[in-house]
Amino acid sequence: MARYIFVTGGVVSSLGKGLSSASLGYLLKSQGFKVRIRKMDPYLNVDPGTMSPFQHGEVFVTDDGAETDLDLGHYERFTDISSKQSDNITTGKIYSDIIKKERKGGYLGKTVQVIPHVTDRIKEFIKKDITNEDFVICEIGGTVGDIESLPFLEAIRQFSNENGKLKSLFIHLTLVPFMKSSDEIKTKPTQHSVKELRSIGIQPDIVICRSEQSIPIDQKRKISLFCNVQIENVIETVDVKTIYEAPISFFNQKLDKQVLKYFNLKSKRKPNLKPWKKITNTVL
Repeated sequence: MARYIFVTGGVVSSLGKGLSSASLGYLLKSQGFKVRIRKMDPYLNVDPGTMSPFQHGEVFVTDDGAETDLDLGHYERFTDISSKQSDNITTGKIYSDIIKKERKGGYLGKTVQVIPHVTDRIKEFIKKDITNEDFVICEIGGTVGDIESLPFLEAIRQFSNENGKLKSLFIHLTLVPFMKSSDEIKTKPTQHSVKELRSIGIQPDIVICRSEQSIPIDQKRKISLFCNVQIENVIETVDVKTIYEAPISFFNQKLDKQVLKYFNLKSKRKPNLKPWKKITNTVL
């Protein structure tokens, strides 16, 4: 039975949720597990096909012809798993489907609302086209606190409750800024981001902290304390020179190990990091 990993972001956008998801997907696949990665985007475009690449990156076209978010390109490139049309959905697509169904009388006169109709449609997407995958990694676009992402966060909260907590894992990616003027690393943005997430009923199991430099153990303890997360599940990701270093960095931080520990699973084999070390040396 599939285990679901939900990746959310906080503080600011563009922290690397897509690359984090792709890196984790590779590490799990490399250890013998079957993985699927999908993306939920909160914007109202039906798909990114008409969006300016300067706003949201180049559109990525899947083998089955879907125009999707660029993150699906990262997923495919990192894991060598072909993305499908069923791996990407937007708020625009969800509302379009719901309105079409309502106009045809599909709701039998009921008042159509965000809860349960929009959230139910999101949960359908999460489970759709899943066969014998061991892990389904779902990245939620946007930032916690945005109005647009609230239905998605509510949907994954419901999904976890309905499918069982032991089958769902929440990863929250935040920014831990370094203040040059005071020569300090600040954890307060992460604390507030997790507080915002917990206020809507989601307690992250793992917090990934994006930072310019390594986070001291005292600061990790502070994040662990105030975010209610075990200290070994406070994972740092320090800026790297090339994105192809990301899987190596996450392996060194034991992200994959903590995910398997949460689900009470053992690795089937040691992950192969040689390709990433080779391409990193080539790029650098």
